[in-house]
Amino acid sequence: MIYVGIDPGKHGAVAFLYETGYTEVYPMENLSIVGLLSVRRPEPIRCCLEKVHSMPRQGVASTFNFGVGYGYLKGVLDCCQISYQEIPPQQWKKEFGLNTDKQKSIEVCKQLFPNANLLPTERSKKENDGMAEALLMAEYARRKL
Repeated sequence: MIYVGIDPGKHGAVAFLYETGYTEVYPMENLSIVGLLSVRRPEPIRCCLEKVHSMPRQGVASTFNFGVGYGYLKGVLDCCQISYQEIPPQQWKKEFGLNTDKQKSIEVCKQLFPNANLLPTERSKKENDGMAEALLMAEYARRKL
């Protein structure tokens, strides 16, 4: 079984959590999600996709682009025949005692997965909260789905 967590958005990520505890996390930027998911298809997958919505005071163009990207992710999952559950952030974050503090998400992720690489590139010095949250969603899928 592979557990997948997807944090949609420009700074989001896709995380894979294997039964062995091994993790893989990829930032959403420049990502071929079709390739990532299709090579893992023979293995059973449980997927948690963060359920998102538009934000107040967000621009029309950015809201539209975000919605297009979210629809794209859902389409890819459907095309790869991967069932998924859309989980609101309040629900999966409650499981880990989190709120909107992104640094806290990184800290909790590092406690649960001390060997996880949360750096989006080899040259990065700052850990990516989207990668941490995607991995936490994969853990939520392991626990709850």
